[in-house]
Amino acid sequence: MIIPAIGLQFFPNFERSIICYMARTIFSFILVFYTLTGLAQDKSIPLAIQVPAGNRLILHTYAKGVQVYVCLQYPTDTSRYTWAFAAPRANLYADSSYHQLIGKHYFDAGKNPTWEDTDGSKVNGVKLQQASQPGSNAIPWLLLKATATNGTGVLTPVTFIQRISTQGGKAPATTGSAQKGQTIEVPYTAEYLFWGKE
Repeated sequence: MIIPAIGLQFFPNFERSIICYMARTIFSFILVFYTLTGLAQDKSIPLAIQVPAGNRLILHTYAKGVQVYVCLQYPTDTSRYTWAFAAPRANLYADSSYHQLIGKHYFDAGKNPTWEDTDGSKVNGVKLQQASQPGSNAIPWLLLKATATNGTGVLTPVTFIQRISTQGGKAPATTGSAQKGQTIEVPYTAEYLFWGKE
């Protein structure tokens, strides 16, 4: 960083070096801040599921679990069957290697998507938008809005949740009468980003 020379001649060498050091330190902090902000906002996230302005990233988690489906008959055509989504069930980790467990993801008793931290705080969400993830077996990326929070902890101030970087989790394309009423669990991984007001 270039430090303007104007006025520095009035300071002794020691004080001048302190001023230069402080200026470089402030510049470094600014550079790191904008770098992190750019990474948090970018990450090649489609425009449709980007979080509205005025929110900041407060928690980034890595999920590993299953998407649960149940085989049902079409109500309008009883000769046809489909795998209907029933619930998610996943652990949340602080690292992409899935070593540090920090929470879980599931449906609550009201069938609401719920994320729960190990500190006891919880957040429910409702889907606002989705975007396709490249790969035929991957569930979509999502933008969800927080509808309720519970407890006091890291998830208490959450306003929005994003599901990105999904792998797996998609139901089989076909089923039939032999599977009627059966459930299957399809493994998946994803990243969940939790946002709060600035």
